[in-house]
Amino acid sequence: MPWKNSDSRYSTVSIALHWLMLVLLALVYACIEFRGIFPKGSGGRTLIVESHFMLGLTVFVLVWLRLFARSLGPAPQIFPASPRWQTVMARLMHWALYLFMITMPILGWLVTSAKGNQVMFYGIDLPMLIAEDKALAKQIQGWHELGATIGYWLIGLHALAGLYHHYVVGDNTLLRMMPKRVSRNS
Repeated sequence: MPWKNSDSRYSTVSIALHWLMLVLLALVYACIEFRGIFPKGSGGRTLIVESHFMLGLTVFVLVWLRLFARSLGPAPQIFPASPRWQTVMARLMHWALYLFMITMPILGWLVTSAKGNQVMFYGIDLPMLIAEDKALAKQIQGWHELGATIGYWLIGLHALAGLYHHYVVGDNTLLRMMPKRVSRNS
């Protein structure tokens, strides 16, 4: 079944969501990093900032599907088994990433609301979460920017850990989350 993990691999849904969300997070970061190529007040800058909001909220929606898929059964076993401290660190990292993917879109939505701007999500006007307050918007934006910096580190460390396990330790940590290869003989 595509929702259930096997003993050796994550479910098809979990794998698809993992890699889709990586692409979405890369696009979220790219939008905000490259917004400066457009002058303030231009249509291009507005489009890229709105894309940042929409993609971030997409991550917010999808993270709940990931958590649901995760709740359907235990994670596939790692062979050979990792030391206990690595297992604990991996769990902490995963929960930090989930917290990041939930908190950051909410902070972004709060910033936008406090600035007095409407948030669009695929053509739907979302409600303002708080009343307009420019000073509060600036404070929340600082938290959002700090969270983005922390997110770079979390994502980078997560990727490095997967590569370390694959190329140095030689276990199946990374393989459990890789899409299945399609046979060319079929």
